[in-house]
Amino acid sequence: MSFNKLLIALIFSSFASQAVLAVESADLPEKKRTKLGLYFTPNEAYDFVTKNSDKSLFLDVRTRAEVNFLGMPTNADANVPYMEMNEWYAWDEKKNNFKLEVNSDFANAVAQRLEEKGLNKEDAVVLTCRSGDRSAKAADLLASLGYTKVYTIVSGFEGDVAKTGPQEGQRVINGWKNAGLPWTYKLMMAKMYKSAE
Repeated sequence: MSFNKLLIALIFSSFASQAVLAVESADLPEKKRTKLGLYFTPNEAYDFVTKNSDKSLFLDVRTRAEVNFLGMPTNADANVPYMEMNEWYAWDEKKNNFKLEVNSDFANAVAQRLEEKGLNKEDAVVLTCRSGDRSAKAADLLASLGYTKVYTIVSGFEGDVAKTGPQEGQRVINGWKNAGLPWTYKLMMAKMYKSAE
């Protein structure tokens, strides 16, 4: 290999390891933005956690019901719900669905999963939810607790809703599943959230 080709390869690999992510804060709706401003597309997240599985924690922060009925990313380390349906009969008139409440055990459960992997608050934590809204709120909570590298998957596990066309109202735009990334209905008990109560 010539010196020039070697130099170009070294420069490219250096930039690739410090690549600017394809997702910028300004491109996101306010509800998907985080204090830390660290974002992944599903493909970027998959590549990152695959290459850094021993140096990162990948959490699915959806409810246990969502994970149970819709599956979860195969390589997620655990499900730690940021919000839960504490009472099935509590209805949210504004959103026209059942109310979700912040899981008071969320921070403790994340810290426990981090410790189990031998990691700390300076290591990377990657979060996914349904479509990127809850994971952004969860990332902000962790940032306020001193976590320094909390990334969110901006389109989540299921993706965003189509606004027009034959699939209007369905989650068929972007997202982990729509990207064809590995996921499963077969859950592992060791990865599931166990309430502190």
